[in-house]
This record gives sequence, structure tokens and C-alpha cells, in this order.
Amino acid sequence: MSAPTSETPALALSGIEMHYGFVRALSDIDVHVMPGEVVGLLGDNGAGKSTLLKVMSGAHRPTHGTIAVHGTQHTFHAPSDAAAAGVQMVYQDLSLVEPQDIATNLNMGQETLRTGPLGWLGFVDRKAMRKSSEAELDRLGVRTAPMSRPVEMLSGGQRQVVAIARSAIRVNGERGGILLLDEPTAALGYEQTRNVEALIRRMADQGIAIVLVTHDLPLCYEVADRMVILNRGRKVADVPVAGTDRDHVVGWITGSRASMFPAATPA
Repeated sequence: MSAPTSETPALALSGIEMHYGFVRALSDIDVHVMPGEVVGLLGDNGAGKSTLLKVMSGAHRPTHGTIAVHGTQHTFHAPSDAAAAGVQMVYQDLSLVEPQDIATNLNMGQETLRTGPLGWLGFVDRKAMRKSSEAELDRLGVRTAPMSRPVEMLSGGQRQVVAIARSAIRVNGERGGILLLDEPTAALGYEQTRNVEALIRRMADQGIAIVLVTHDLPLCYEVADRMVILNRGRKVADVPVAGTDRDHVVGWITGSRASMFPAATPA
């Protein structure tokens, strides 16, 4: 596992609460991820994982609490605000345009235009995009199909790799960014899962901070440095993966084990 490369968290959420009317989906959540660290976000259905991920990605604005990226406080009104701050989200549906080729999907929204009058008219330079895409995937250590192959012809594992790589390319700047992964190995076979695991670790080794939401406990033990466990909208555990008993993790997830952070007793 890679060690954090800075004393300042890449992403830090403090006192996060999310209310939907009288329903409190998240209650006083503190969570952070360091550069180059993989944090597994675990919990049963309804624990608040998806809601917290949406707060991190800018899809939901919390009722209370603060969000800081590399020590600078931000207010996310939309996912575009989070993306501008260096936070990228990979959803379960992947958001790929299947009839288009790999290179086009990797450059979606950031296309390279041709030079001269054709560029002024909005014509894209597909050759340049394929070349730059190959270079970016080489840097990530990704081996997939030719850049000209349509996404609809890829396997499920290859599509997942393309979606993750697209976000990694966008956040992997000089200081590194934050990548949020929602169940990245759901419905993948063993070999495809291993490929995604290897990609996650390579991205972390390059300084990208990663939050991994998963129900797959073996995946968490394979790639994560630390686990944050939610139960009914509260953080009940925040522990290193190494040395943490799996039965304890299951107990925190199901609620049969007491929280590490008991609620304060009213005076």
C-alpha cells in the first residue's frame, strides 16, 4: 500500500449533515482522504454511502458542514464545481457514449480541435486525440483495445477501465486530484476485477486520492489503505485496513458492533 504524500488531506469533509425534510440522511460526518491514499467507504444499504458520495461530488449540497480540497474550503453547487476543484466521480452507469471510440470517450468535453479554419468551425482532430489518449493510458499503465474501437464493442471490464481512466486523466495534474469510485467492480468477473484493482493501485501510486464505495469487502482489503464505515447515516468506524479483523468490519456494517464514535450524551 502507498503512504500518503502530504500532511494536508486532498479532500476533507467536516461536520457533514444532510437533511431531507425531517429525515436526517447524514449526521455529523467527518472524513478525509490523503494524496495517494485509497479509502474504502463501506456500509449496508441505506447507511448513507451514496448520499455522502454525492456531497463529495457536488451533486448534493450538505445541510451543514464544510468541504476542503487540499486545505482550501469550497462550496459545491454542482458537479462542475467539484470537477473544477479537482474532484471527479465515476458512477456505476459509467456515462460512456457507446457508439463512439475509446479516444473520443476519453476526451469527451475536452476535445482537441484541428488547426486553422477547420478548428474554428469546430472540427476535432481525431488523430491527435488518439495519440494523446494512448500516451495517457501508457502513463497509467492501462492496456486496453485500440483507441479507434467503439466502446460498445468492449467487455464490461474494458468499459470500466475506460471510465476510470477518463476521470484519472482529468484529475492527475501536478498536485494530483481526487477520484470517487462507485462500486467499480459490480458485475465484473474475476479477471476483470483484478484489472480494475491494479488500475486503482497504480493511480494511488501516482498521488491520486481515491474514495472507493463498495459492498465487496475482499476488494477493499485488496486495494484500500483505510476503511470508513457508515451505519444509518453516522460514521461508526475509521480504521486502517492492515490489522483490522473482518468480523469487526462486518459487525460495524450490520450494527452488531458498537461505534468507535459514540454519540454525545445530552447534558
